[in-house]
Amino acid sequence: MIAMQYSFTLPADYDMSVIDRRIRDKGPLLDGFPNLGFKAYLSARQGEFASRDNLYAPFYLWQKPEGASDFLCGPAFQTLAGAFGWPQVKTWIVWQAKISPDIAAARFATREILQMEPYAPLADIRHAESAEAEAEVRAGGALASIRSFEPTTWTRVRFRLWREIPESAEHMQAYRVGHLSLP
Repeated sequence: MIAMQYSFTLPADYDMSVIDRRIRDKGPLLDGFPNLGFKAYLSARQGEFASRDNLYAPFYLWQKPEGASDFLCGPAFQTLAGAFGWPQVKTWIVWQAKISPDIAAARFATREILQMEPYAPLADIRHAESAEAEAEVRAGGALASIRSFEPTTWTRVRFRLWREIPESAEHMQAYRVGHLSLP
């Protein structure tokens, strides 16, 4: 599995209702996309959830790399890039993707990107992150918990979907979920 996200930082005076409308109109087009685990259409307004910027930042979980490739090479991404510019697409290798059967109820998301220490014990970190993801969905209120890492910059990501917004933490970006495309 691959986790993927790109983000557009929009001007402070940007009319975010344009993003809301885009999500409402375009969101269902990816429902059932081949090899898609889910796509969370995410946005944050400046000042909301302690966000410094207006953001449009979709997050994807791909079951197979071909899904990500097909999307990025396809007309939907070409249209997006034409409207907002060519984004830097971050990708992570998934360690654990725990998803609740109630995932469709997600209204909020959180994402943390954490730097790993040089020569950190990756197997131990993977085990701990995977166990935390399991516990968050089983008893912690998360509707999905994705734990993954990126070995070029040696970062790990913790992405979660929620019914209610949790307390903010350092290194955490919170978002509203405007639409959730599922397989």
